[in-house]
Amino acid sequence: VQLVESGGGLVQPGGSLRLSCAASGFTFSSSLMSWYRQAQGKERELVAGFISAGGRINYADSVKGRFTISRDIAKNTVYLQMNSLKPEDTAVYYCNAWTRGRNYWGQGTQVTVSS
Repeated sequence: VQLVESGGGLVQPGGSLRLSCAASGFTFSSSLMSWYRQAQGKERELVAGFISAGGRINYADSVKGRFTISRDIAKNTVYLQMNSLKPEDTAVYYCNAWTRGRNYWGQGTQVTVSS
């Protein structure tokens, strides 16, 4: 199982970024994909995730209306579109896959929101 995130960087408050996670080594279409984040000194938290194979999605209250998770099954890729970014969104963002009865994690990508 391999998860490779990309798309992080430095952005000003109010800006946008799109994160990508390319997955391989497992059946992407039947796995549950999510995005988590971990700010410095804080615990890792769920940002957005698919909670069923049918495509039901759960969002953290702090990102509802600003972030959108999506997936392209043909490309084995999950995305996180982040709009109206705030300084408190600054964190390392991790891609997560729940498959074969366990969790797998990517290496993380840094998102910094600052003027």
